[in-house]
This record gives sequence, structure tokens and C-alpha cells, in this order.
Amino acid sequence: MILLIVAAILTGIAAFTSLWRIDIAAPQYPEGMVMYIGGLKGVDGGEDGIDLEKINELNHYVGMAQIHPGDFWEFSVLPYVLLAFAVFFLVAAVARKKGLSIAALVAFGIFGVLGFIDFYHWTYVYGHNLDPSAPIKVPGMAYQPPIIGVKQLLNMTVMSQPDLGGYLLVVSGLLVAFVVFKEIGVFAGKKKA
Repeated sequence: MILLIVAAILTGIAAFTSLWRIDIAAPQYPEGMVMYIGGLKGVDGGEDGIDLEKINELNHYVGMAQIHPGDFWEFSVLPYVLLAFAVFFLVAAVARKKGLSIAALVAFGIFGVLGFIDFYHWTYVYGHNLDPSAPIKVPGMAYQPPIIGVKQLLNMTVMSQPDLGGYLLVVSGLLVAFVVFKEIGVFAGKKKA
């Protein structure tokens, strides 16, 4: 019960924090740039959105579309979905029903998979649908950032990784999984004969 309550609290906090971040290092921007994904703003570019403006300038040169927080409907509903999961975890904790805990884990897992599919889709669209009249054209070059990890895109090093909210969701998922596996007896000790 306590672990599910902790998972609910962490998921609730994650609803209001950035889930993911993309860091960009380039010679022309030695201080680097960062784009935060998730939280109340959806997509944010650092302090006062300055980094998002710089990223959009770079995008223009290679023909990528401008990134605007309002372009992603997913981010407007994401805080509510995460708060719904927090409530789901609380209900499972109070009800103490194995089936409810299993349903919470399965639903949370499906949500995570669908979230990564959606993230991959929009990075693919932004990185591959390039304006043919862009000032910089490199035949065969796409500018899709990695889903996770580091990738070199021309003279830019792009790193994609979880941010605070993403780590909170991972911990929440692991706590719910531990509860479910404990309930179904995966962690039960062997009985002596």
C-alpha cells in the first residue's frame, strides 16, 4: 500500500515537471542549448524560452519546421493523464486488490510504450520533412534527434535523455511493478519441506 502511494505521489509530481530534455552543443553556441519536453509548458527552451528560439533559428537553416509548444496536443493532455495515473495508483493502494494493481501496471506500461512511439514519430517528422528551399542542404541528411543517447548532426552534438519527471515516472513504474510481482508471488521465498 505504501509503495503504491509513493508511486502516486511521484507520478503526480512528474505531471508538473519536464519529462525529457534534448541538449544541443554546437560551435556557434558554446553555452549549449536545451529543449525541455513535458510539464505544464509542453515544450520549453530553457530560461525565458531563449534556447527554443535559437533551436528554431538552426532549424530554419536546415529546413526543419519551427517548434512551437502549441503544436503538440499530447503535451496539453499529458499532465491530466499523469494525474489520472496518480489517482489510479492511490485507488489501487486503498482497495488492496491484486487485479487493480495489475491493471495499473499494464495501463502504465502501455502508456509508456505509446509515449515513446509518439515521441519517435514527431522527432522523425521534424527531422525528415525538410523544406527544399532551406539555405543549407546536405543530400541524404536527416536531422532526427535520438530518442535516447547522443547523435552527431552536422556540427551539432545532440543528446536526448530523461529529465526529472522522466526519472520519477521510471521509479513509479518500478514501484508498481514490485508491488504486482510481490502480490503474484514472484518474490515469495521457497518454503522448506
